[in-house]
Amino acid sequence: MPLVSLQGVSKVYQVGDQEIRALDHIDLVIEEGEFIAIIGPSGSGKSTLMHLLGCLDAPTNGQMTICGNDLSKASPNALAAVRNREIGFVFQAFNLLPKLDVVHNIELPLIYAGIPSRERRARAEKVARDVGLGDRLNNRPIQLSGGQCQRVAIGRALVNNPRIVFGDEPTGNLDSTTGEMILETFKQLNADGKTIVLVTHDPAIAARTRRVIEIRDGRILREYMP
Repeated sequence: MPLVSLQGVSKVYQVGDQEIRALDHIDLVIEEGEFIAIIGPSGSGKSTLMHLLGCLDAPTNGQMTICGNDLSKASPNALAAVRNREIGFVFQAFNLLPKLDVVHNIELPLIYAGIPSRERRARAEKVARDVGLGDRLNNRPIQLSGGQCQRVAIGRALVNNPRIVFGDEPTGNLDSTTGEMILETFKQLNADGKTIVLVTHDPAIAARTRRVIEIRDGRILREYMP
């Protein structure tokens, strides 16, 4: 069974008396262990697609199955359950809590999952070391570089051992050298068996993945191997 399956999926927003079709009959299959880029210009629908794939929203029409769960008409609670259990997110703006240190930022998803504090701490520290932050466990975001902040965000995405990790423009706030290091981190995660989906407008980033899905005007324009 595919990790993700979308069949005839549309997402329609009502703005006043106007209907905005952000996604229009999308068919997409993602297999376990893939390394994919979703690419397209601003307004193409790529962010809406990521919101559906990441269980942040449900489709208006069509069939959507993620990690064996039919989420075509899922409630917010059902989406949240799959999201917390199966999915990790890495955002362009890092989205770290400034008053928390590295370990406490990483362990946040474990709090939502109801994991006891001692286990949370042990798991968060291990993940922090795995992403190269073993000497920064007690630093807060203001004491870290941009690349280190993004590694914290990656650690937070990984701490629940999700089956799929989404990166939403994950190198957008980084210089080119640091961005290259973060892309190498994603590449290594994929080599270790994680399914990685990067959402980007940058063809150079997409070229580093194994499959590119180009979206425009709410439809998949083409798919290709870079």
